[in-house]
Amino acid sequence: MVDYNTNELFAAVAAAKNRLQGEANATPVATSRTLNKQVGADVFLKCENFQRVGAFKFRGAFNAVSRLTKDEKARGVLTFSSGNHAQAIALVGRLLGVSTTVVMPDNAPQIKRAATEAYGATVVGYDPAETSREQIATALQAEHGYTLIPPYDHLDVIAGQGTAALELVEEIGQLDMLLVPCGGGGLLSGSAIAAKGVAPGCRVIGIEPELGDDATRSFRTGTLHTVNNPPTIADGTRTPSLGKITFPLVLNTVDDMQTVSENEIIEAVKFLFYRMKLVVEASGALGVAALLGGKVPAKGKVGVILSGGNIDGPTMIRVLNS
Repeated sequence: MVDYNTNELFAAVAAAKNRLQGEANATPVATSRTLNKQVGADVFLKCENFQRVGAFKFRGAFNAVSRLTKDEKARGVLTFSSGNHAQAIALVGRLLGVSTTVVMPDNAPQIKRAATEAYGATVVGYDPAETSREQIATALQAEHGYTLIPPYDHLDVIAGQGTAALELVEEIGQLDMLLVPCGGGGLLSGSAIAAKGVAPGCRVIGIEPELGDDATRSFRTGTLHTVNNPPTIADGTRTPSLGKITFPLVLNTVDDMQTVSENEIIEAVKFLFYRMKLVVEASGALGVAALLGGKVPAKGKVGVILSGGNIDGPTMIRVLNS
């Protein structure tokens, strides 16, 4: 297992922040007296649902694609994603004049596929019950010579994702705790690197759905676990496992992992909608779910990354009616 230099990684996050100036939105931080009273702490929500493409993924995608060589850009970029990273790569490709191809599961939210195609990407669908996105991507890369920018297991992507946490701490000041959604671990590891680089005493806790708890089990055992296509409403966390890069980073930089139930996720989405007038997708509400469900005892100043807001109408209706 590779041992990464955290000082070098933090420098990469700081460099990514400079690279993203004028490209990524400096997203707002929201607070709620009601939420603070319910959990007994001062909670600061970093609203990446207001990021370009509606999710934090734009940060990592832009940082990674902008650092490619002229030849790599000319060959085109390939990725695989259930939606948010797909949209981000597609938009970045349009901004930088790079052709993009996205491998996307057939059960991805239609709103995410439509947006990806609208940004100009070619979408290649597949049935996740029959094959894996990695297998399809490997074949396409071999055939066309594309440059692969995966959704999380890439150092430039991780550095870009970490800029959200860096912005939060620079605006709010020292945090006692930071809660971060976890799918493949790119946002989580990047956030941990960033937060501890400027607030060494901050406890960073990753949050997963109970139905997709591979990272939590991996963290607690030190052995990589896999959950294939988990049936969670938090579609952005349906990654099978942490990556070769993110697994050691999570082990070395994250303080704890916790899981939340499907009902707790739904209640968090409803709270954010009704109480705070925020549209947040299920994956983005995991940190709030952990707080409201009592899975993480909160104290002091608590940061939460709301990772995205790309929830389709039918899913939101089902959530609000539940």
